[in-house]
Amino acid sequence: MNLWFRLLYMLFRRPWSKPVDGASTTVVRMRVWPTDLDLNRHVTNGRYFTLADVGRMDFVLRTGAYRVALRHKAVPIVGDTWGKFRRELKLFEAFEIHTCMLGWDEKWSLMEHRFISNGRVVGVVVVRGLFRSAKGTVPPAELLRELGVSEQSPPMPQWLVDWASSCDGMSGQLREEEGRGPL
Repeated sequence: MNLWFRLLYMLFRRPWSKPVDGASTTVVRMRVWPTDLDLNRHVTNGRYFTLADVGRMDFVLRTGAYRVALRHKAVPIVGDTWGKFRRELKLFEAFEIHTCMLGWDEKWSLMEHRFISNGRVVGVVVVRGLFRSAKGTVPPAELLRELGVSEQSPPMPQWLVDWASSCDGMSGQLREEEGRGPL
Protein backbone atom coordinates (compact mmCIF):
# COMPACT_ATOMS: atom_id res chain seq x y z
CA MET A 1 0.00 0.00 0.00
CA ASN A 2 1.43 3.34 -0.98
CA LEU A 3 2.60 5.75 1.72
CA TRP A 4 -0.04 8.30 0.70
CA PHE A 5 -2.85 5.83 1.35
CA ARG A 6 -1.38 5.01 4.77
CA LEU A 7 -1.11 8.72 5.59
CA LEU A 8 -4.68 9.35 4.47
CA TYR A 9 -5.90 6.36 6.49
CA MET A 10 -4.03 7.63 9.56
CA LEU A 11 -5.51 11.12 9.07
CA PHE A 12 -9.00 9.67 8.54
CA ARG A 13 -8.72 7.85 11.89
CA ARG A 14 -7.34 10.97 13.60
CA PRO A 15 -10.67 12.15 15.09
CA TRP A 16 -10.91 8.86 16.98
CA SER A 17 -7.27 8.89 18.12
CA LYS A 18 -6.77 9.97 21.70
CA PRO A 19 -4.44 12.97 22.21
CA VAL A 20 -1.31 12.15 24.23
CA ASP A 21 1.36 14.20 25.95
CA GLY A 22 4.77 14.72 24.37
CA ALA A 23 6.44 12.25 26.72
CA SER A 24 4.16 9.39 25.61
CA THR A 25 4.62 6.59 23.12
CA THR A 26 2.19 6.46 20.21
CA VAL A 27 1.27 3.28 18.37
CA VAL A 28 0.26 2.90 14.71
CA ARG A 29 -0.95 -0.51 13.52
CA MET A 30 -0.19 -1.61 9.97
CA ARG A 31 0.09 -4.61 7.69
CA VAL A 32 2.73 -5.49 5.10
CA TRP A 33 1.47 -4.95 1.54
CA PRO A 34 3.01 -6.13 -1.76
CA THR A 35 4.42 -2.65 -2.47
CA ASP A 36 6.48 -2.87 0.75
CA LEU A 37 8.46 -5.89 -0.46
CA ASP A 38 11.83 -6.24 -2.14
CA LEU A 39 13.06 -9.11 -4.33
CA ASN A 40 13.56 -11.27 -1.22
CA ARG A 41 9.80 -10.98 -0.51
CA HIS A 42 10.21 -9.14 2.78
CA VAL A 43 9.92 -5.46 3.72
CA THR A 44 12.72 -3.60 2.02
CA ASN A 45 15.18 -1.79 4.29
CA GLY A 46 14.28 1.64 2.91
CA ARG A 47 10.57 1.08 3.51
CA TYR A 48 11.16 1.04 7.29
CA PHE A 49 12.29 4.68 7.07
CA THR A 50 9.23 5.58 5.00
CA LEU A 51 6.86 3.82 7.41
CA ALA A 52 8.57 5.59 10.32
CA ASP A 53 7.40 8.85 8.68
CA VAL A 54 3.79 7.74 9.23
CA GLY A 55 4.53 6.94 12.88
CA ARG A 56 6.23 10.30 13.32
CA MET A 57 3.32 12.17 11.71
CA ASP A 58 0.90 10.40 14.06
CA PHE A 59 3.11 11.36 17.04
CA VAL A 60 3.34 15.03 15.96
CA LEU A 61 -0.43 15.25 15.44
CA ARG A 62 -1.50 13.42 18.61
CA THR A 63 0.90 15.29 20.91
CA GLY A 64 -0.11 18.68 19.49
CA ALA A 65 3.45 19.40 18.34
CA TYR A 66 2.08 20.43 14.95
CA ARG A 67 0.08 23.26 16.59
CA VAL A 68 3.18 24.48 18.43
CA ALA A 69 5.19 24.33 15.19
CA LEU A 70 2.48 26.33 13.41
CA ARG A 71 2.64 29.04 16.09
CA HIS A 72 6.39 29.28 15.43
CA LYS A 73 5.85 29.07 11.65
CA ALA A 74 8.30 26.18 11.73
CA VAL A 75 8.55 23.02 9.66
CA PRO A 76 9.98 19.67 10.76
CA ILE A 77 13.26 18.62 9.15
CA VAL A 78 14.93 15.24 9.49
CA GLY A 79 18.69 15.57 9.68
CA ASP A 80 19.85 12.00 10.29
CA THR A 81 18.37 8.51 10.43
CA TRP A 82 19.70 5.16 11.54
CA GLY A 83 18.15 1.70 11.35
CA LYS A 84 18.59 -1.65 13.05
CA PHE A 85 16.92 -4.69 11.47
CA ARG A 86 16.47 -7.81 13.61
CA ARG A 87 13.91 -9.95 11.81
CA GLU A 88 12.04 -9.76 8.54
CA LEU A 89 8.45 -8.68 8.02
CA LYS A 90 6.66 -10.77 5.40
CA LEU A 91 3.67 -10.21 3.14
CA PHE A 92 0.39 -9.46 4.99
CA GLU A 93 2.09 -9.67 8.39
CA ALA A 94 0.58 -7.29 10.96
CA PHE A 95 2.93 -5.01 12.88
CA GLU A 96 2.95 -1.88 15.01
CA ILE A 97 5.18 1.18 15.04
CA HIS A 98 5.80 2.52 18.55
CA THR A 99 7.08 6.11 18.40
CA CYS A 100 8.58 8.11 21.27
CA MET A 101 11.04 10.87 22.08
CA LEU A 102 14.37 9.57 23.36
CA GLY A 103 15.84 12.94 24.26
CA TRP A 104 17.04 16.28 22.92
CA ASP A 105 19.81 18.81 23.06
CA GLU A 106 19.92 22.53 22.24
CA LYS A 107 19.24 21.86 18.54
CA TRP A 108 18.09 18.31 17.85
CA SER A 109 15.23 16.07 18.98
CA LEU A 110 15.90 12.33 18.89
CA MET A 111 13.02 9.94 18.26
CA GLU A 112 12.68 6.19 18.13
CA HIS A 113 10.34 4.10 15.98
CA ARG A 114 10.13 0.47 17.12
CA PHE A 115 8.61 -1.97 14.66
CA ILE A 116 6.92 -4.73 16.65
CA SER A 117 5.31 -7.93 15.40
CA ASN A 118 4.06 -10.82 17.52
CA GLY A 119 5.47 -9.17 20.64
CA ARG A 120 9.02 -8.91 19.23
CA VAL A 121 11.01 -5.90 18.11
CA VAL A 122 11.77 -6.61 14.44
CA GLY A 123 13.42 -3.28 13.65
CA VAL A 124 14.21 0.15 15.03
CA VAL A 125 14.55 3.47 13.23
CA VAL A 126 16.12 6.39 15.12
CA VAL A 127 15.67 9.91 13.78
CA ARG A 128 17.42 13.15 14.65
CA GLY A 129 15.33 16.12 13.59
CA LEU A 130 14.54 19.73 14.29
CA PHE A 131 11.96 22.42 13.65
CA ARG A 132 13.14 25.33 11.51
CA SER A 133 11.44 28.68 11.04
CA ALA A 134 12.44 31.75 9.05
CA LYS A 135 14.24 32.91 12.23
CA GLY A 136 16.28 29.68 12.44
CA THR A 137 16.10 26.50 14.47
CA VAL A 138 13.48 26.45 17.21
CA PRO A 139 15.12 24.95 20.33
CA PRO A 140 13.48 21.64 21.29
CA ALA A 141 13.20 22.76 24.94
CA GLU A 142 11.04 25.71 23.83
CA LEU A 143 8.68 23.48 21.82
CA LEU A 144 8.49 20.90 24.59
CA ARG A 145 7.76 23.55 27.23
CA GLU A 146 4.76 24.62 25.15
CA LEU A 147 3.67 20.97 25.05
CA GLY A 148 3.88 20.75 28.84
CA VAL A 149 6.94 18.47 28.80
CA SER A 150 9.99 19.08 30.95
CA GLU A 151 12.59 21.23 29.21
CA GLN A 152 15.30 18.94 30.57
CA SER A 153 15.99 15.94 28.33
CA PRO A 154 15.84 12.52 29.96
CA PRO A 155 19.23 10.82 30.18
CA MET A 156 20.09 9.32 26.80
CA PRO A 157 21.83 5.96 26.42
CA GLN A 158 25.52 6.17 25.51
CA TRP A 159 24.99 4.61 22.07
CA LEU A 160 22.55 7.43 21.24
CA VAL A 161 24.94 10.14 22.45
CA ASP A 162 27.73 8.52 20.41
CA TRP A 163 25.54 8.29 17.30
CA ALA A 164 24.47 11.95 17.55
CA SER A 165 28.12 12.94 18.00
CA SER A 166 29.12 10.94 14.92
CA CYS A 167 26.39 12.72 12.94
CA ASP A 168 27.84 16.06 14.03
CA GLY A 169 31.31 14.84 13.02
CA MET A 170 30.12 13.86 9.55
CA SER A 171 28.33 17.20 9.12
CA GLY A 172 31.56 19.00 10.04
CA GLN A 173 33.55 16.90 7.60
CA LEU A 174 31.09 17.62 4.79
CA ARG A 175 31.23 21.35 5.53
CA GLU A 176 35.03 21.23 5.35
CA GLU A 177 34.93 19.32 2.05
CA GLU A 178 32.49 21.82 0.56
CA GLY A 179 34.87 24.63 1.54
CA ARG A 180 37.68 22.94 -0.44
CA GLY A 181 35.60 22.72 -3.61
CA PRO A 182 34.71 19.60 -5.60
CA LEU A 183 36.65 16.43 -4.82
